[in-house]
Amino acid sequence: MSIITEIDPKQQQTSAFKFNYLIAIKPLGLLYGSRGRFISPDNIVGRSGTSFPPVSPTLSGVFAAEYGQDNPCLKDLVVAGGFWAKSQDIQSFFVPTPLNILVNQEEIQPFKDCSLKWHTIKDKLTWDSTEQKWTKQQKTDTGKNHQSATWIKIDDWQKLQHWSIKSPLLVCESPWQELPHLHPGLEENERHTKRVEEDGRGSLFLENAVQLNPDVSLVYLSNQSLSLDLGKTGWYRFGGEGHIVEISCHELAETTQNLLTETITDQLALITPAVWGSNHLSYRDPKIFDNEQWRDIWKLKTLITERPTPFRYRLGGKGKNKRLSRGRYAIPAGTVYLLENPLNLPWLQWPESWFPVEGYSFKRWGCGLALPLK
Repeated sequence: MSIITEIDPKQQQTSAFKFNYLIAIKPLGLLYGSRGRFISPDNIVGRSGTSFPPVSPTLSGVFAAEYGQDNPCLKDLVVAGGFWAKSQDIQSFFVPTPLNILVNQEEIQPFKDCSLKWHTIKDKLTWDSTEQKWTKQQKTDTGKNHQSATWIKIDDWQKLQHWSIKSPLLVCESPWQELPHLHPGLEENERHTKRVEEDGRGSLFLENAVQLNPDVSLVYLSNQSLSLDLGKTGWYRFGGEGHIVEISCHELAETTQNLLTETITDQLALITPAVWGSNHLSYRDPKIFDNEQWRDIWKLKTLITERPTPFRYRLGGKGKNKRLSRGRYAIPAGTVYLLENPLNLPWLQWPESWFPVEGYSFKRWGCGLALPLK
């Protein structure tokens, strides 16, 4: 006698999008932080286009090169990032600090022989339902200047929920610096800088290189591993410029896996950029197209966010020329959402219908990866 057990669709979705592996990437030199920005006055002089760490589709390209573009396993690949970590403590990686956390501008150095720039949290914004506005938890803090673009250890995420001035937490600045420099263009068929064009254009152009702290590795999450033995390293080409990087694959710590499966209620923060809407319109929160119009999925009460960032990547292809995805605007990582009604779902179980599709669902790229704030 056989017993047929019905499988919960939510459990299937969780299993398909569960991150089991941590991919650590150590550049062997400079990387470039450009990903096809839109035309702007800054772009014309080469001062725009910086986007770092590289978005998760860049890692997908490593898998495609490793296994072949037609390999069936790539259809189920899910990646997220980028984050970063100290190379000697790869599991304690850093994610963007939620934007309701206010950080002291003064730098401190709590550890010896550390090249990272640390700051303390000075205050936290909470929603006052009576006054219908965000208020500071520490009423005595009147300063308006705060350190921006900081990162917090994934191990300290749950401590944010119970933060107080008596239980200080540390956050860190980005461990890289931009190095704008002249970059030579090469001839298509030979290793030679481009000759002067008929219109007088030369072979040099200005590009933003990024130098990563030598004690730091980039970190991405994946539901699949590379062919490397766990913990071993290999050299790969990474990104459109084909830079050589050292990559290692590790099992994701159980504590982090548990955090990613925690239920999100009515307060959440993004740890990766989120792209919502259609191929033509970008929104601040998920929408679904129904009865010839876009309908809200979340009942959004308020949010804390910053200027949207362009999200673009190159799609695979068998031809010489790779396809460039449609440019969209993404809600930046760190954005805090406050909802009228709780979701009661971890990100792993969010329906794919919430995400745009271009070749693949944007959930495949870990878009809008979120963690609970309470």
